[in-house]
Amino acid sequence: DRRQRQMCIRDRALSSSSNGLDKRPKLRFPGFDESWKATPFGELVHEFSDRTKEEDEDTLLSAAIEGMFLNTELFGHQRGASNKGYKKIKYGTMVLSTQNLHLGNANVNQRFEHGMVSPAYKTYEITGCSVDLMAQWIKSEAAKRFFYNATTVGASVCRRNVEWDTLYEQPLYLPSIAEQDKLAKFLTLISDRITKQQQYVSSLKKYKRGAIKSLFTQELTLAENTTKWERHKLSDLITLQSGQDFAPSDYNDHGEGIPYMTGASCIVDGKTVVSRWTTLPRCFAYYGDTLLVCKGSGSGAVVMLSQDKVHIARQFMALRPHKMMTKGFCFYLTLHLSEKMKQSATGLIEGIDRKTVLNQDVLLPSIMEQEQIVSFLSAIEKSLLTHELILKSLVSTKKGLMQQLFI
Repeated sequence: DRRQRQMCIRDRALSSSSNGLDKRPKLRFPGFDESWKATPFGELVHEFSDRTKEEDEDTLLSAAIEGMFLNTELFGHQRGASNKGYKKIKYGTMVLSTQNLHLGNANVNQRFEHGMVSPAYKTYEITGCSVDLMAQWIKSEAAKRFFYNATTVGASVCRRNVEWDTLYEQPLYLPSIAEQDKLAKFLTLISDRITKQQQYVSSLKKYKRGAIKSLFTQELTLAENTTKWERHKLSDLITLQSGQDFAPSDYNDHGEGIPYMTGASCIVDGKTVVSRWTTLPRCFAYYGDTLLVCKGSGSGAVVMLSQDKVHIARQFMALRPHKMMTKGFCFYLTLHLSEKMKQSATGLIEGIDRKTVLNQDVLLPSIMEQEQIVSFLSAIEKSLLTHELILKSLVSTKKGLMQQLFI
């Protein structure tokens, strides 16, 4: 029965043009107007399994939803006692996950000349269409739906089993070779631009981290006639406000009462976002306070509060500087100290305690030098924000184009 159902799906797809159901994308290049033709997925790829015969025979790679990676980029160790018998792949190989295909873990390797992957993956040569076009399509929402439709419910809600016969029989609509090449070149140009933007954003983040470290360790100075920085305990320079939780019945999500920040998820792109409110406020933080996430998986995250007045949950501490320190300098100083404080935490539940924060030894320059440092770091921050927005725009543009360029 299943085989008959698969054949019916294939036959309907292959005869759609003769029935007047021409398949055409919403957006096309000039000069192309013929309908796209259905080809069973299994006729576009050829599965192979070339295995390694020795230990560490090639570079160990892993496939993820985000793309192809060195195993060391994703994991701190090799999963498995041996990599003998792993599958060898090369540039242009399609790699499909047998466990997470429905989530989008499907890739065409265009990052590495060669390598090896776990035998748990399925590996294919692309033989029936443009490799570059397949590499673009496979990361589209259309591809994710395509693979999802070839899965059935697994042993748990979050797992689905791949029906490989169904997958191979499913029709994929493709244009002529000439249009495939045109599409592939266009989308590859956009992808390359996104990659360069990602690299630039990463470089800016690295530069920002280096600048903060150099300034606060006085390896770098901005003032021509800098004064000696004075040593203090952080407790002498700030008022520290710890947060407090309420029972779920004491807060709401429809805007009634005082804004209530409930955890690290309230920090988005370096800004604070409030989605809950309470009518029992006790632990206030104010605009310009430095918020330190002290508990949970986001422990160590730092943000300057962009809301006028909020109640903070126990996952937060608010640092409010005294007159000796500006708000901006307090924020960047806390960023500098956060990793050290996080390392001293005893666990996710206990987190960073008040004593750890207040006992930090810090060096404090004059107000004038503080303002110079904040101005310099804020300029880097502004540039970083600008280029992150450009990156988001590029990714969004490509996503929108992919929805219109593919069927």
